[in-house]
This record gives sequence, C-alpha cells and structure tokens, in this order.
Amino acid sequence: MNDISFLAVAVPSISILVLMLVLFLPRLRRRRAKTQGMITSTSDASLSDKILMRMWSLFGDGDADEKLFASLEEALIFADAGIPFTSDAMANVRGEKSAHDVRKKLAAYMSSVFPNRISSDLASPEVVIVVGVNGVGKTTTIAKLAASKIASGKKVLLVAADTFRAAAVEQLKTWAARLSCDILSQDSGADPASVVFDGVEKARAKGYDAVIIDTAGRLHTKQNLMEELKKICRVAGKAMPGAPHEKLIVLDATVGTNGLSQARQFHDAIGLTGAIVTKMDGTAKGGIVFAVAKELRIPISHIGVGEGMNDLRPFDSIKFVESILEG
Repeated sequence: MNDISFLAVAVPSISILVLMLVLFLPRLRRRRAKTQGMITSTSDASLSDKILMRMWSLFGDGDADEKLFASLEEALIFADAGIPFTSDAMANVRGEKSAHDVRKKLAAYMSSVFPNRISSDLASPEVVIVVGVNGVGKTTTIAKLAASKIASGKKVLLVAADTFRAAAVEQLKTWAARLSCDILSQDSGADPASVVFDGVEKARAKGYDAVIIDTAGRLHTKQNLMEELKKICRVAGKAMPGAPHEKLIVLDATVGTNGLSQARQFHDAIGLTGAIVTKMDGTAKGGIVFAVAKELRIPISHIGVGEGMNDLRPFDSIKFVESILEG
C-alpha cells in the first residue's frame, strides 16, 4: 500500500518535470545560442559573455521606452554595479529617445566613473603592498604582478610578510623559484612589519626596481588585524620615505557586493591606491568594478580573466566598457 501511495505521488511529479524540460529546454538552448552568437573575437570576449550580458539584446535601432530602461536598470543591479552607480546611470540616459543614444550615453557615463591611476613607476624601488581577505587569490595575483614586471625588464624582490601561515611563505617561495626572482622571508611567527622593513632596505641596497609585499589575509571586520596593517605601511615608510607607493586590494568578483564592503574597510584603514579584481571570467556579477570606482573612488589596477600567468591584465576602462556594450 505504501508503495502504491508513493507511486501515486511520484509518477505525476516526474511527468510534470519531464514536461517542463520538453517545453523549456529548447528555449534555453535558443537563448544560449543567441548569446554566443553575439560574442566577438576580441580578448575581452569572455568578459562580454559574463558581465552585464543582458545588455546586448537591449540596444538596437528602436526607440528608447520604459521597457528598455527597466531592463537596463535590472541588468545593472543584477551585476552588482551598486545602487549609487545604477541610479546615476539611469538618470544620465533617461532623456534619450533612441536605444542607440542610450547606449552611447551609458558608455560615456560608465567610462567616466573610473578615476585615473597615478603611476608609481618613477619610484626606485617601487614598493607595492598587496592586501585582501582570505581566499581571494592574493599570493597567485602577486606572482602574476611580479611576472609582468619581470617581463618588462625589472628586477623584482618578493617579500613574504604573511608570517602567520608557513604554507603562505612556502607558496610564495615556489612562485619566486618559478619566476627566477628573489624573495625575502623570515621564520613563521616573525613580526610582519619587521619583515617589510628588512625587505625594503634590501631592495634599496641591492638595486631592485620593485618590491611586492605579500600580507596575511585578514577579515576586514577584525580591527586588531587592520591596525597591524597600518603598522606595516608606517614601517615601510620608515624604511623608504614615500613608501608604500601602491596599496592594492585583491577582490574576488564572484562575491558581489561583499567585495565593496571589504574594499571600504581596507580603504578607511590604509588608503588604497588601487583594486585588482580577480575571477572576472567566471561571473556575471563583475559590476563590482563600477561600484568600487563610483562609491570609493579607487582606481581599478588590473582584472583577472583566467588562471594563466598572462591572464592578469592592466585595466583599460574604455576597452572594458566597449566589451560590455558592443558585444
């Protein structure tokens, strides 16, 4: 009897599921094919496929109507571009009469929110401190930054100031060996600020062009750890006046608006000079770059679009916006 009761319930449910698949699967396939057909062959195609992908179908040759504006607003919010950015973007385009003019006005506004970066290349050595919460790919990002500088002919010193985890030091040593660059480290449990001081002094004495400092991943809500980060920056300045020249935060694009909260806390603590946004190839939530630029006025330094060493790219706001809106 129990078996019969189970079948009485299960069979109709399974039938409904099969019916839904029959009805909706072709529709999903058509939508996917349409989206893939819009992808260009540019290097930013993967970003175009992920970030604000709904926008492609919004802009045509027709008139701008409320349906267009509503869909555009939804796409921006869905991508975690943030309420302030979305509100201002919509206010900028609502007076336009055609979809073409909306796209043109939106592109101009999107590009305008990104503050210009101030180059620190003239400093010798250039001291770069990289910060962020646990699990964002900070150490790997540092290796990619180092690889980029080495490729341009610079002599790079890595500094392992994450002394809380022995594994972090070993990971950075592995990267240093692969890149054939030098690394300064101390024993596990050493004072991170002391490691930074020694690293900057060595770089000055030995003629390095750049120092990239790996710091311990820390929760942005832990005040004691943020105070330690302030100390590290102060000590770097004692070892070399004006250092650190760059204070970069690594953000994971897939965490959405939580990344904005992280950036805000670190910015309040040490005054960030830039943000590196990783995993942009694996999310439709990449609008965080707009939120960070708009609300915190922090330049976007680089974006990560893959696992390879060449997949950390200097951020170009014009090309980035074009890759989103042109498709």
